[in-house]
Amino acid sequence: MTGYQLTFFTQQNRRHCGMPLGQWLLEVAHDIGIRGATLMTAAEGFGHDRKIRSVSFFELTEQPVEVTMAVSGEEADRLFDRLRTEKVKIFYVKTPIEFGMTGEDGDV
Repeated sequence: MTGYQLTFFTQQNRRHCGMPLGQWLLEVAHDIGIRGATLMTAAEGFGHDRKIRSVSFFELTEQPVEVTMAVSGEEADRLFDRLRTEKVKIFYVKTPIEFGMTGEDGDV
């Protein structure tokens, strides 16, 4: 299949609809039929404001968060439509990819 790798970057303290934005993205992806997504937390990073954010023992709110998924063009359109409707502002990378499963009948 061809489609896109979508990667969204945020931080732990960003919220939407009362939940962390990364978790909200996972739930929306699931609700609209995307077949899989992964939420990853990072130890350190910086964004457009150039402020370095990192995990500390006492404070996790600024922990960088990344949500990645491989989607068809139609799935990408549905997700971005939902983000526009919900007025979510988040940085993303959209990269054309080929994806699929290896093995017989899709079994790995």
